[in-house]
Amino acid sequence: MLRTHTCGELRGSDAGKKVALCGWVETHRIQGKLSFIMLRDRYGITQVFVNPEITKKLGEIRRETVIQAKGEVKKRPENQVKKELVTGEVELSASEVNILSKAAPLPLELSENVASTEDVRLKYRYLDLRRPKMVKSMTLRHKAIQFIREYLDKKGFLEITTPILTKSTPEGARDYLVPSRIHQGKFYALPQSPQQYKQLLMVAGMDRYFQIAPCFRDEDARADRCPGEFYQLDIEMSFVEQEDILNLVEELFIEMIKKIFPDKKISQVPFPRINHADAKAKYGSDKPDMRKDKNDKDELAFCWVLNFPLFVKQTQEDFFHGAGQEWGPSHHMFTAPKEEDIPLLDKEPGKAKSYQHDLVLNGFEVGGGSIRIHDAAVQAKIFDLIGFTEQQKKEFAHLLEAFSYGVPPHGGIAPGIDRLLMVISGADSIREMIAFPKDKSARDPVMDAPSEVTDEQLDELGIKVKGKGK
Repeated sequence: MLRTHTCGELRGSDAGKKVALCGWVETHRIQGKLSFIMLRDRYGITQVFVNPEITKKLGEIRRETVIQAKGEVKKRPENQVKKELVTGEVELSASEVNILSKAAPLPLELSENVASTEDVRLKYRYLDLRRPKMVKSMTLRHKAIQFIREYLDKKGFLEITTPILTKSTPEGARDYLVPSRIHQGKFYALPQSPQQYKQLLMVAGMDRYFQIAPCFRDEDARADRCPGEFYQLDIEMSFVEQEDILNLVEELFIEMIKKIFPDKKISQVPFPRINHADAKAKYGSDKPDMRKDKNDKDELAFCWVLNFPLFVKQTQEDFFHGAGQEWGPSHHMFTAPKEEDIPLLDKEPGKAKSYQHDLVLNGFEVGGGSIRIHDAAVQAKIFDLIGFTEQQKKEFAHLLEAFSYGVPPHGGIAPGIDRLLMVISGADSIREMIAFPKDKSARDPVMDAPSEVTDEQLDELGIKVKGKGK
């Protein structure tokens, strides 16, 4: 390899070693005939001492140029230790410096002390990701996901991936459609969630499933919602009651926060449980902020909101795409009604409550789930009540048929990974937790997507774009 150590690895105990470092030039400070390079990679920064001979040969090196530095690790005198750096006890005395890639002038500042606009940061995200703050976000995201995987594996869960190219069915948001070249005039849809697949996995007997699942929804941006795509921790279990799901997720996140976010303090364990009606009456919201001190950035106030209405009136602000004009499902159309409220479906459906459960953290909904319907007759009744047409019902024929072959009682939940980590870490925007997020207008500024395609590509798909060429 071109390097023997990273730029955050060397300590006083390494003094005397011959090493090679590679990284980006944070600064190159020339003092007379000699110079000092602060060399950075994602692990940290190491100072490199450059002797007069090499300094003269190199000249001034522009910031963010990629170099390799070889030499001996020297321990710094006690009064020259850089206490702000984990490598501050040492410096590399270079015997060789090789420029691997020169950097052009930067279009944005990487210093944490200089603010750049979000538009510029997203356009040059590959530069923005070099900042220590973003490195920390990506590292925490990785560690959290690794913890989740290991935890659920120990609990007997199987991680199973489900299709990305699937079928367009009315599930609440607008679908992203993918035209088929082989089956012209027909379209795949990108999954809004793996909801139907995970329920089919329960029919298949995969009684403990999870997935770090990509979800695609054509919806507008918010501070806590990135348009286009996001990732959720998708969990489904068979032969469980609602309490089993709540206990599993509660224990998972308590343990994850202890391990990955030790500075954070959970205000109340077990998490408080609040009826939906009580949350609306007391807090004016079904996402109550339960923090005792809202100025405490390290306080995490989780709560469960339960006993949601099964249906909600359709409104312009909260419209379930695909349902009729009167009722939409509060969660989704696979959520089971409370057993005692099933008779209400025939006469007063608006009064029926459900087995929906939302996990709320500091005023943000960070996960939602439910016990599912496993009775085909009840499922058909729900389709009628939310105004599905006969054609829309046929879109779910595969699910109802699967239920006819023996389906276990089942339920699950899907915490949003990006949003959960945004709230835990105290980030200002969900985009801070995503490597290459879409901007507020659902564009990818790095790749400049969406983009036009050629007429030849459209012809292969049998598609003609309205107004193209005018």
